Amino acid sequence: MVDVRKDELWNGQIYHIFSRSIAKFKIFKGENDFVRIKEALRFYQKEKPPLKFSRFLELKNRQGPPSDELIVWSTRDHLVQIYAHCTMPTHIHLILRQLKENGISIFMGHVLNSYARYLNTMLKRKGPLWENKFKNVLVKTDEQLLHLTRYLHTNPTTAGLVSKPEEWPASSYHEYLSVVPENERICEFGEVLDIEPTSYREFVENQISYQRDLAMIKKLTLE
Repeated sequence: MVDVRKDELWNGQIYHIFSRSIAKFKIFKGENDFVRIKEALRFYQKEKPPLKFSRFLELKNRQGPPSDELIVWSTRDHLVQIYAHCTMPTHIHLILRQLKENGISIFMGHVLNSYARYLNTMLKRKGPLWENKFKNVLVKTDEQLLHLTRYLHTNPTTAGLVSKPEEWPASSYHEYLSVVPENERICEFGEVLDIEPTSYREFVENQISYQRDLAMIKKLTLE
């Protein structure tokens, strides 16, 4: 189901998107869950995928050159552009640019519904998995965007899940550090953020500065 929102989301604009599980239920518990949601983010970026998500996963995990079905999928237009992401045990953060009319709502509807079906099947449960509609807030400047990426990437350390951001596997931080192979990346941020990996690591790890700068983006954090 497409999430039709009262506050219209505009093409070309960048948004912080946030969705939490019902009653803060822990819905991401292990590697398989984190891989599943990341592949859903990758798959549903495409407008009108020509194959089912389950088939996409099957083909992607095969050895050898890409199949014709994956090649056709890869040529489809994008609904959104992903700038950053972080999946936590009870919620997910995304920074998205909308590229198509209602693109973010369509994308989020597919991603959240897909994961809900997967987890309900795994746990043999019924009913909704997510809290109401996803939250969104407009990111107005490149400076806000930069600090917001740091907020996402330090979420696991702030929550006490890991001691360093790079120890958390379910975020785009490794892409920002350029340690992820090109074909495994799902983020495209080079056109708006001029990031050199070493400098960005220092920027993220500068917690004193981060706490000071957090005030500038507190309205963007959505939690």
